[in-house]
Amino acid sequence: MQVKIFISATLRSFAGKRAEILVEGTNISEAVDALTDEYPELKKGLFDEEDKLRNFVAIYLNGDDYSESKNWHFPLREGDEIYILPAIAGGAPEDALISKERRKEAALDDDEIERYSKHLMLAGIGVKGQKALKASRVLILGLGSLGSAVVQYLAAAGVGTIGLADSKEVAISDLQSQVLHTKRDIHRPKTASAKDKIRGINPKINAIVYPEKLGADNIQDIIAEYDVIVDCTDNFKLRYLINDACVFTGKPLVFGAIYQFEGRVSVLNYKGGPCYRCIFPAPPPAGLFPTCSESGVVSPLPGVIGSRQAVETIKLITGQGNTLTDKLLISDVWNNSEHFLKMTKKDTCPICGLNPTVFDVQDFDYDDFCGLTDKDDEIPVEGIELSELIRRIDEEDKLTIIDVREPHERAIHRFPNAIAIPIGQLARRQKELNPDIDTIFICREGKRSILAINTLREAGYKGNMYNLIGGIEAAKDIIFSHEGAWL
Repeated sequence: MQVKIFISATLRSFAGKRAEILVEGTNISEAVDALTDEYPELKKGLFDEEDKLRNFVAIYLNGDDYSESKNWHFPLREGDEIYILPAIAGGAPEDALISKERRKEAALDDDEIERYSKHLMLAGIGVKGQKALKASRVLILGLGSLGSAVVQYLAAAGVGTIGLADSKEVAISDLQSQVLHTKRDIHRPKTASAKDKIRGINPKINAIVYPEKLGADNIQDIIAEYDVIVDCTDNFKLRYLINDACVFTGKPLVFGAIYQFEGRVSVLNYKGGPCYRCIFPAPPPAGLFPTCSESGVVSPLPGVIGSRQAVETIKLITGQGNTLTDKLLISDVWNNSEHFLKMTKKDTCPICGLNPTVFDVQDFDYDDFCGLTDKDDEIPVEGIELSELIRRIDEEDKLTIIDVREPHERAIHRFPNAIAIPIGQLARRQKELNPDIDTIFICREGKRSILAINTLREAGYKGNMYNLIGGIEAAKDIIFSHEGAWL
C-alpha cells in the first residue's frame, strides 16, 4: 500500500531535499522503515542508538499524534498521510482574557474611534473587543524576523501596552527579514528601534522595553505583568525557558517558529491545552538542525507567520474566533502547503503532566541539556584556536579540514582547502580521512563540529580530531597568506 510522508523542512537535507515522498507500507512502522531504507542518513536524525524515536521528533497520521511506537502497527489505508515533525521551535475560548472591569475602564476617544473604525465594524471585535485590546498587555519576546510583524500588527490593532524584550543590537544582516528595523537602526538596541516604530504607528501605546538577557532570575517577574506572551525567539534555550515560565505563571503562550521556507504557529498553555514540552519534551542536540539564523529564511515568511501570531493574540484578548489551542499550523510557503496537526496535553509531560519532574524555571547549559558536554567516561573533544590553525596552515603542516556546514553557508564564507562533508555522511565517508593526519572540523560557531567529532568516534574512527573554536564566525575576516581573497 502506498502512503505519502511529508518531510519537515529541517529534515529535508537528509531526504534528498524532498518535501513529500511516496512509500510502501501497511503500517507506520513499515512506512518509516521504507523511508529510512531509501534515505539512510535520515535514520540517525530520527532514532537513537536503541532505535527509539528521539524526544524532539513527533510523527502524525492524518493530523493525529502517533509518536508512541505502540501505535505504529495500526493498519494504514490508501491515501493516508504521515507527517514527520522535529522541533525547530483550536478551539473557541470560553471568554476573553480581559475582564469586564478592565475593558470598561478603557474608553475610546474620537481619534481612536476613527483610527479603529474597521475593527469596530467587525462582529468579532466591535467596541467591546477594541476596548479589550486597549486594556490588554502583551509581551513580545524576540524582536527579530517574527517579532517585526507581531510588533507592528499589534500596535496597529491598538494593544494598549506592549512589552519588548530582546538583548541584541540591529545588524545589517537583519534587514533582509526584520522589517521592523531600518538602516539607521544598525548598532542600536532592537528594543529602542521597536519602541520608535510603535511611537510612529500610535504614540498613545505604552511601550515597555527589556533590553537585558532573559534568564531564570528575571523571566517570571517580567511575564507576570502581561496577559499574553508571544514567543518570537530563535533558539531552543529560550523556547524552553519561556514555556516553563508561562506554565508556572499560568500565562497563554503564542508560539511561532520559522526555518528557511517553513513556519509554525500554535497557542500553548491555554485552558488545559498542551505546553511546548508536551509536544517536544527535549530539544535536538545543538547543531543537528541549524536554526533560522544559521540556515537563513526567505524574507516574506516571518511576515506570514508573525501575522498569524498577531491574529491568535487578538483572538485571545477579545475572546472571539477559533484559536490554535490544540492545533499546530505548519505552513510551507515554497511548496504552497498548509497542515493542521492536533496537539494534545501529555500525561507524561515533565512539567504539566501527571508526574512532573520540573518544578521551577531554571537556566540550563544547552550542550549539557542535549548531552553534548563531556562525561567522566568520555574522551573530551579537543579544540584548536584559530591562531594555531593559521600557524599550521602557513607552515604547510599536513592537515585535513572538514567543513560540515550546509552548501548555502559555504557559499557565503568559504574556508580554503576544506572538504565539504555534511554530518549525516561522515560515518559512511570516514575512509576519505587519513587517521595518521590531524583532522580539523569547522562549522559556523563550533557546535555542529563537536557533534561531527562525536559521530565519527561512535563510528569507530581513531584519528586525531579537533574542533575549530568559534567556527567560521571567528575566521571570516582572516586572510591566509596563501589565499588572495577574504574567507
